[in-house]
Amino acid sequence: MKLYPLFADLSRRAVLVVGGGPVAERKIAALLGAQAQVTVNAPTLTPQLQRWTTEGRIAHRPDAFQESWLDRVWLVVAATSDIELNRLIATFAELRRIFVNVVDDAVLSSFHVPAVVDRSPLIIAISSGGEAPMLARLLRERLETLLDHSLGALATLAARLRKRIRVRHPDMAARRRFYESLFAGPVASLLRQGRPDAARQTAEQALASSPVASAGSVVLVGAGPGDPGLLTLRALRALNEADVILHDRLVSAEVLDLARRDAERIEVGKQAGYHHTTQDGIHALLLRHAQAGRRVVRLKGGDPFVFGRGGEELEFLREQGIPYEVVPGITAAVACAAYAGVPLTHRDHAQSVRFVTAHCQSSRDTLDWTALAQERQTLAVYMGVAELGGLRARLIEHGRAPSTPFALIENGSRPDQRVITGTLANLAERAAFHAVHSPALLILGEVAALATSLAWFGQPPLGATVHAIRTLPAGHPIASDVLAAVHRA
Repeated sequence: MKLYPLFADLSRRAVLVVGGGPVAERKIAALLGAQAQVTVNAPTLTPQLQRWTTEGRIAHRPDAFQESWLDRVWLVVAATSDIELNRLIATFAELRRIFVNVVDDAVLSSFHVPAVVDRSPLIIAISSGGEAPMLARLLRERLETLLDHSLGALATLAARLRKRIRVRHPDMAARRRFYESLFAGPVASLLRQGRPDAARQTAEQALASSPVASAGSVVLVGAGPGDPGLLTLRALRALNEADVILHDRLVSAEVLDLARRDAERIEVGKQAGYHHTTQDGIHALLLRHAQAGRRVVRLKGGDPFVFGRGGEELEFLREQGIPYEVVPGITAAVACAAYAGVPLTHRDHAQSVRFVTAHCQSSRDTLDWTALAQERQTLAVYMGVAELGGLRARLIEHGRAPSTPFALIENGSRPDQRVITGTLANLAERAAFHAVHSPALLILGEVAALATSLAWFGQPPLGATVHAIRTLPAGHPIASDVLAAVHRA
C-alpha cells in the first residue's frame, strides 16, 4: 500500500493555499467544510474566493509567496500554474515536515486530496495516489448511488447511544453484534423513511432488551485456492462478521485481507513434516473461543469437505454443543483445472473424474489402484508432490499408459501460478526439474493435454527445454520428450 489512509482534523488549524484560480477555489471549499482557517496567496482571486475574503471566511495575501508563511501552518496546497513555484513550495514544506499537496503533481505531493462520498459524520475517501484521479471520481459516483443519505443520521444516532451501548455490552463481541443489528434492522429503515424520532425510540428499546451475553458459534468457510475473487458472498460476509479467524497456511494473504481488520487471526496450518497446530489443538481453540461467546471462522483452503478434515471438526463441535454452519468453497481441483485451461471432463476424453489424495505411504496403500489406472477418466491428485515417483509406479503397474498426459499446477489461480506439462513417464523428473513445491495439484488423464492449447491465465505451460538436455543423461525421460517436441516444432 503506497499511501497510509488518514483523516485529518483541521478544525481551527491554519492552512495555506497558494493560487487563486478555479482549482484553488475547489480546494478551499473542501477545507472550509472541514472548518480550517484558510489563507489564500495569489495576486488575483476568482469571484467566489473574493466573496469569501470579503465575508471574512478566508484571509488573503496578494503579495509574492514568502517561505516564512509556512512556519505557522499545518498544511499547504500549491495550486498555481507556475511549475517552479510549486516545486519551491514543496521543497520548503518538506524541510519543515509539513504535508503539501501540489495539484496535478503526485511526485511533489506528500498528501493527496481524495474523491469523497460525504454522509457526515460518515466519510468515504477514495484515492489513486494521484495516478488515476478520474478513476477515483468514477468510483465516487458509483458509491453515491449505492449509499443512502440516511447513513449520516444513522451514524449520528449510534454516536449518541455509544456510551450506553458500552455500559450495556462491555464484551466486544456482544457489542459488535448489537451494532450489526442496529445498522441492518428497523432503525435504519425508519431513518430512510425520514422518521428520526421513531428510529431513536426503536433503538433505545432494542438496547434495553438486548441480551448482555452472546452465544459463540463457528462457521467453517472454504477460502478457495487463493484468488480472492473466487470467494462466495457468504464467505466474505462471514469474514467480516468474525471475531476470531483460525486459518490454514495455504489461505492466501489476499483472502485474509478481506477479513475485518480487528479480527484476531491465528494460523493453524499444516504442511508435510511440520504441524503448526495439531488437529486436537485446533479443536481446543475452536472450543475455547466459541465458549467465550465469539464468532469463530475456521478458514480452510479450497473446500472444507474435500480433504480438509471439515467433517472431523464438525463432529467435534457437535459433541461439544457448539452451533456451526458451513460455507462451501471452490475446491482446488475445480479451480486449478479451470485456471490452467484443463476441463476435468470432456466428451472425447473423460467421462468421469476422481479426487484423490496420496500424500503419504499409508494413504497410497488404501487406494484402489486398478480403478484409478483405468483410461478415459481424469485423476485430480491433492497433496501429492512428494509422492510423484510412487504414484507413477503404482499407476503404470496397474495398467495406466506411460504416455498419459499430466498437468501439474503450482499456486493455481494466484499471480505466480505455474503449469508444468508432460506424460506420466516423466512426471517425477519434470516436477523435480522445475522445482515444483506445495501447493500444487496434479491432473492426470487425456484432458491434461489440453492445457497447452486452452491456457488463458498466467504464463504458458512449462515444458522441458533444449538446454535441459545437456544436463541430463542419455535416455532420460525428459531428454527424449524434449527431442520429440523439437522435432514436432
